Amino acid sequence: MRKKIKIKKYICENHKTMYQELLLKEIRRKIGDKSLNDEIANILNISYDASHRRTSLKAKFSFEEALELAKYYQISLNQFITSDRQLVVQKTSAVNNTEDLQSFFQNNLSIFENLPLSDDMTIYYSAKDIPFFYTLSDTLLSRFKIYVWMNLLNAKQVFIPFKQFSPPYFESNTQELKKKYEAQNVVELWNDRTISSILQQILFYYETGLLQKNEAEVILEELRELIKYIEHKTENNSKFHFYENELMHLSNDIFFHHPKQSLFALPVNMFGYILINDAKTCSETQNYFEHQIKNSKSLNTSGNRDRKIFFNKMYEQIIHLNKKL
Repeated sequence: MRKKIKIKKYICENHKTMYQELLLKEIRRKIGDKSLNDEIANILNISYDASHRRTSLKAKFSFEEALELAKYYQISLNQFITSDRQLVVQKTSAVNNTEDLQSFFQNNLSIFENLPLSDDMTIYYSAKDIPFFYTLSDTLLSRFKIYVWMNLLNAKQVFIPFKQFSPPYFESNTQELKKKYEAQNVVELWNDRTISSILQQILFYYETGLLQKNEAEVILEELRELIKYIEHKTENNSKFHFYENELMHLSNDIFFHHPKQSLFALPVNMFGYILINDAKTCSETQNYFEHQIKNSKSLNTSGNRDRKIFFNKMYEQIIHLNKKL
């Protein structure tokens, strides 16, 4: 019996050592030529000697230390789970009121800051709705989107007229977020229903009397200008790749692909995402997006006729709603 206990203890210790070696290997890969001992000592706030004992495997990381290192270096803990049917994921904080938006935008900025942004990064966006990065500005359209989001997300939200709605000031964060998004290689998949939700929202709030006609007209004009801007980008921006997908339901999934570190943002509501950086899941997600692209039409390369047909459908929907007001 004692022999069996010793064997089990030996196997358990070997597993712990193996996991620690895997974690250290991932940290070495991320820090490059920097001193591993110095890095760990600084992050865990321990002495150089204590750090050396851990890197030489003479001492084990505590559970809290391992989590701290994994969090700091954005290392997926999935590789330490033996079953490929289980994932360790992150979830963005809930947004229940306009004040929570500040942390939402800050969290999105943190995602960009923690990713290895470079020419090797590509962002894929499955645009069921207009990507929220485009409505991060000081316009009536942006304020209306926030107004709608707040009414839909918060069951206790009291419907007030749009003209009385005033969200907090967070333009500095939103402008930085928009700037970072537009600086990347971006692949967006749209269809002619991508603007349907914003048009339906304008109509709904107009018919309920919460949105005035002159406000709705300004929002529609700003929406038209936004579509015009995206059309111009499709023609003139080599880092922007725009596809029309008529065959599949789009989902608002966002995939940040980089050879060294990718991230899949899976929406759970308008302002909530499950964040997955598991390598296998990200590889499957990349394959899925590439499969969708094969079944889509590139409006960058297909010529003026196809591009005009697609965007004119958008403009016609805006004009049609304007006439209904």
